[in-house]
Amino acid sequence: MIRITKRVFSDLAIFMMGFGMLVGVVFPFFMVVLGMDRSIAYTLWFFTVCILAGLFVGAVNIALAKSIVGKRLILMADKMQQVEAHLKEISGKGDENACTPEACHLPVDSADAIGSSSRAFNSLVDTLGMSLQLEKRMRSYTSMLTSHLETSDLCKSALSTLLGMFALEGGAILVEEGGALKVQASEGLVKNNTIGENAVVLQALQSLKRTVIDLPDDLLVDGVLATFRPRTVVVQPIVYKSVSLGVIVLASNETIADEMGETLDLFSTSFALALHNAVTYAQIQQLAAVDPLTGIYNRRFGLSRLHEEFVRAVKQNSSIGLLMIDVDKFKEINDAYGHTAGDRVLQSIASTARRQLRDGDIIARIGGDEFMAVLIGANRADTLALAESIRRSIEEKRINWGEQEIRTTVSIGAASFPEQDVSGEEDLVEAADRALYQVKESGRNRATI
Repeated sequence: MIRITKRVFSDLAIFMMGFGMLVGVVFPFFMVVLGMDRSIAYTLWFFTVCILAGLFVGAVNIALAKSIVGKRLILMADKMQQVEAHLKEISGKGDENACTPEACHLPVDSADAIGSSSRAFNSLVDTLGMSLQLEKRMRSYTSMLTSHLETSDLCKSALSTLLGMFALEGGAILVEEGGALKVQASEGLVKNNTIGENAVVLQALQSLKRTVIDLPDDLLVDGVLATFRPRTVVVQPIVYKSVSLGVIVLASNETIADEMGETLDLFSTSFALALHNAVTYAQIQQLAAVDPLTGIYNRRFGLSRLHEEFVRAVKQNSSIGLLMIDVDKFKEINDAYGHTAGDRVLQSIASTARRQLRDGDIIARIGGDEFMAVLIGANRADTLALAESIRRSIEEKRINWGEQEIRTTVSIGAASFPEQDVSGEEDLVEAADRALYQVKESGRNRATI
């Protein structure tokens, strides 16, 4: 379109007024064709009247255009500014439901281009609003994910957020551990301990693809039974770099929209990264606490736990026992069979001693062939009994090495609190070390306190 000014309505007025003048000039000749007397039609006053009439019609047309179309465009501009303000609130800390259809939509009251423009505008507003709401929720969700490093806490917070976000009634998050799916978080589901054995869940885990199950009203699926009757169950695999870490199971008593699946893909991707970090953190924590050869606690973590348990025993006026275990003639074993065999001996002693301990007791490797056991709530008699049980079990153990059998024994020094008058766990260790020295000096393969 030819532009004359920078204003559309000004250009429209010029064209309409010009067209009105053209009609006014042509109109007398048209009237002559229709039979009007030329002496009248070709007079100056008749040309003037026709031109003025054409200008008047053009002016009326431009006034009507401004009144009908202009007002609608002004309304659209106002709505755009209103939408902009609402969207800024959504992207900040405002109410994400502020831009309602009543507040931000244009009226669609015509079947022409104006009506089509209004519908397109309303659709654009809805799309932008949903996008920014999703962005805001994504930021909040990501912030929540990064605030947890423990797998269990992370899964519980993530599940609670997802259920609230999608207005669902129940769900669970299962993480793969040791080749099996373990429930880390569950809400609204019963029999959740069997979810990890469900064929549909396992198939989604293997295929790395989301599975949506629509349940008939009279059907109950084992392992996904809920405190309500679900109509739809979604099984979303948690995938990090093409490796499945687990699954998200979501249940609703209504049919779930297809758009939710796309959003769930986005959120599960972020969750997969956070879950991978949490699993990695747990592995690092385990590596920092565990002796790599024997699989029991290392010196640093063992002494740290001894301190915690000793402080607890003092506060609660309870008992605690301590064993210092030393392998007899370990150097001779290394010299005779080699260091690999020596490692096998240490592993056997650690596993044998651990089996003799009670639930809650702690065992750690504190040196090359030295071990420490912390016995929670054990008095003097309990401590000595456990020490003797460990010594006897190790003495009876046979370690096969090729065609030979390796036999080994240990010496154990013990101490117990409060029978032993000590002011701290260091004194308790020193008392157990003195007892161990006595055993070594008196022939080994004994336990004393």
